Amino acid sequence: MSLLSYETTKKLLFKLNPETAHSVAGFGLRSLAYCMPLMRCIKNKNFISHPMLKQKLWDTTFENPVGLGAGFDKNGQYIVGMPALGFGFTEIGTVTPKPQDGNAKPRLFRLVEDQSIQNAMGFNNRGADYMLERLKKLYFMEYPIGINIGKNKLTSEEDALNDYEILLRKFQEYGHYVVINISSPNTPGLRDLQNESFITALFEMAKTLTKKPILLKIAPDMEAKDAIAISKVAISAGASGIIATNTTIDYSLTPHAKDFGGISGALLTDKSYQLFRELGKELHDKTTLISVGGIDSAQEAYRRVKAGASLVQVYSMLIYKGPALIKEINEGLITLMQEDGYKHISEAIGADWK
Repeated sequence: MSLLSYETTKKLLFKLNPETAHSVAGFGLRSLAYCMPLMRCIKNKNFISHPMLKQKLWDTTFENPVGLGAGFDKNGQYIVGMPALGFGFTEIGTVTPKPQDGNAKPRLFRLVEDQSIQNAMGFNNRGADYMLERLKKLYFMEYPIGINIGKNKLTSEEDALNDYEILLRKFQEYGHYVVINISSPNTPGLRDLQNESFITALFEMAKTLTKKPILLKIAPDMEAKDAIAISKVAISAGASGIIATNTTIDYSLTPHAKDFGGISGALLTDKSYQLFRELGKELHDKTTLISVGGIDSAQEAYRRVKAGASLVQVYSMLIYKGPALIKEINEGLITLMQEDGYKHISEAIGADWK
């Protein structure tokens, strides 16, 4: 899709409320699954597979390092269409044990002046059983899929571990990695679970249930020393990687913000990078790191790679810049690495600390 054609599409989508626009875009992605010749044509145009970008992580091959962040495909309905947009992997969810409607509407807002999104969705999804049936239909796909899991809103903090146990058991044979989400600001009490005792218990339990890589996703509003400490606890307890960061509740970033929900997109870029940089300095050679938050260009993605990211994720900036962004990032990464004399992305990962 050309920039010109997406700008036209964006004008039409932006006339709709954000949730409706999301559903319209999702319908288009679902439709691709029923027209494989069209999907192959679009994929051939957008998907970048290059020896410099190809990696094997957790026994899974990633053709390129740019993935879709969690939250866009809450119910695993768009997986088949994601390679056509150029993504090297996708992350579905957040999925909870039981279906839930999420928070009251309106709960999704465009901060157009800031090229950002503010959401208070609240893990709206159709539940683990629905997601499981979706994944069972994808037995033929080797495309890397992460499953982002969270507790139900009505589940108490005391019973939260049980929710994660249910989900880990449910998906132990599906997906390529699982992400523990305790960093969304839109489920009451969820961020309170970002503590040493819960994380230790959670990952020690997870190791007994599945051999799949289990990652922890953290919030951008933590002090760097606390984020590093929590990440080290998770790694010691068995985590296979860290994803940084989720949305921010720093409403001082813009006068256009609501006083609830989490902000993503361009407003999050520097805040996310600064925290990720501190994490990368400490952990780039100890675990696999994924960076997400306001990544809008090859230059920004490369900045995250050099700070320690093996993979990066895009979501909000896809809405503002369109599907061409994914191809631009992948092609740009190749160019930037060549300019620095690297022959493979593994040489660039954590280069700031080598």
